[in-house]
Amino acid sequence: MATERTHSRPAGRRGRVAEAERNDAAILAAAREVFVANPAAPISAVAKRAGVGIGALYTRYDSKEDLLGTLCSHGQDIFLDEVERALASDAEPWEAYQAFLRRIVDADTHSLTVRLAGTFTPTEEHMRKAERMRERGTALFDKVAASGAVRPDLTFLDVSYLLELIATSSLGSPARTAELRQRQLAIITDGIRSRSESPLPGKPPTWEEQTARWISE
Repeated sequence: MATERTHSRPAGRRGRVAEAERNDAAILAAAREVFVANPAAPISAVAKRAGVGIGALYTRYDSKEDLLGTLCSHGQDIFLDEVERALASDAEPWEAYQAFLRRIVDADTHSLTVRLAGTFTPTEEHMRKAERMRERGTALFDKVAASGAVRPDLTFLDVSYLLELIATSSLGSPARTAELRQRQLAIITDGIRSRSESPLPGKPPTWEEQTARWISE
């Protein structure tokens, strides 16, 4: 009997841990759907979409800000992983850059980062990651620019805002939306190639303008 009791308690703990992990995954997936569509939505909408009680949600996240910050951090991590992968690629700069852009659009990182910017107060960790994204993203863009593959008046932020625009596109099912976004990306990447002779109008976006978007009003 003692042996049976010894094994039953760890099994129970494992079961509770597994349930907590499932709840957390469901909450994050629901939060992504709810807040990307409407950052102003109440946190109760996330609990309803996830199929969990509001108490279970608050057990994991202290507030809506905490949940929004977690989503943003996940998006930042994806971007950083992908930009490092592109920088380490042995492919030609333009090929590596195109593959990077396709993966970024597929992962919808701009919905999790710039789409949520200003909806929560960023932590020091968010700002460190944002600066790292800036440094590594610029390094990748500069590598491509140095190869002569993109038009000389283009900047890293120009492309970033185009990716943000793609992230707002939606058509039918998630699969159809993903297909549409890749199609739009193909049109955009064709337009940023160096063969274009028409200069871009206006001034490019600045990092000061970009940073200001993270400040909650």
